[in-house]
Amino acid sequence: MAMKYTNIVILTGAGISEESGIQTFRGVDGIWENHRIEEVAHPMAFQKNPELVHRFYNERRKKLQTPEIRPNEAHLALKNLEDNSFAHFLLVTQNVDNLHERAGAEKVVHMHGEIMKARCLSCEKSNEHFEDMTLESVCKSCGTKGRLRPDIVWFEETVMHMKEIMEHLRLCDLFICIGTSGQVYPAAGFVDMVPLDCRTVEINLVPTQISSLFKEHYYGKASIEVPRFIQQLISGK
Repeated sequence: MAMKYTNIVILTGAGISEESGIQTFRGVDGIWENHRIEEVAHPMAFQKNPELVHRFYNERRKKLQTPEIRPNEAHLALKNLEDNSFAHFLLVTQNVDNLHERAGAEKVVHMHGEIMKARCLSCEKSNEHFEDMTLESVCKSCGTKGRLRPDIVWFEETVMHMKEIMEHLRLCDLFICIGTSGQVYPAAGFVDMVPLDCRTVEINLVPTQISSLFKEHYYGKASIEVPRFIQQLISGK
């Protein structure tokens, strides 16, 4: 059963959240498709037009808090694995939503940041932020006005939590990759960082350009394939 593993690392990407109604960042019908991603996801874009950037993330933040956006069966299955495993467990997500946490997961790191947090450019502190963010917003830590930005990793910025992630990957004996494109680094390179005898599993809608690096593959909707695989894992298969 899952207990035979000593260090489990899960990586999740946009595919797991898309089934909950969150559009993928680069989707053809993605949010604000009339804007180039670089216009709303680059530090220079924020310097040039902070109002536009704030409006973009405010819309995403509002959408995430609507009743129809909620964790799906894949999120719940990963919580089940966390609860039924006595291994060191780390859930690494590329997603900026809070669906893993809302499903009850506790050992989660967001390598690309969190939409429900604001970071202050003055004191560098990060705090939960559920309302709209504007140039009038005040930092909860230092009280400075007009210095908040979404706590999101933009293009040309450093991915978060890499030291912790690398430590877990180095000792990993079960690595499960769910709903990723296999195109965004460093996450796409994680499967190359685990030990040679590590069990590597890809769960995705379709094969990716890194599929050949995994020992096992399960293709289909995350909400179906993840619970099925987790249940087999817990039952000892």
